[in-house]
Amino acid sequence: MKPLEPPDTHFLSAAQGWVMLGNPTEALAELARISTAGDDCPEVLEIRWQIEAAFKHWNHCLELATRLLEANPDQPTGWIHRSFSMHEMKRTAEAKERLLPAAQKFPKDSTITYNLACYCCQLGQLDEARHWLARAVAASNLDRIRRMALADPDLQPMRQEIENW
Repeated sequence: MKPLEPPDTHFLSAAQGWVMLGNPTEALAELARISTAGDDCPEVLEIRWQIEAAFKHWNHCLELATRLLEANPDQPTGWIHRSFSMHEMKRTAEAKERLLPAAQKFPKDSTITYNLACYCCQLGQLDEARHWLARAVAASNLDRIRRMALADPDLQPMRQEIENW
């Protein structure tokens, strides 16, 4: 795949800036200025996913994440976004199954193992959720994962246990 060139790189940077500022509408306007040659560029797909996620357009997010995964299967982002989109669409069992291969492919990625813990918890698979949380801690650090877990509604069934870490 050919990398983006100016002025498309400028439009992408502007879109990324708008997303960071919490303005997905302006970010979308900047992406609309990118030539069609950039439509399948992983960086464009990634920022498009972030924008659509801000709008909670999960069907479109799933489509974008699938394209991102196809364009760049050796990066964890597409795997993570695809499963997160499914989870938000109430397809949590499928989200878990689709993310499991990524845990083998990227064993040190704490986002993958953390998300698997969330999905297992929501599916009532608490022992498996504990396993994935332990892996997330090993790949990151206890304080970071604990803070995230205490604030995460997906891990509510384990809240008391997590408070005692």
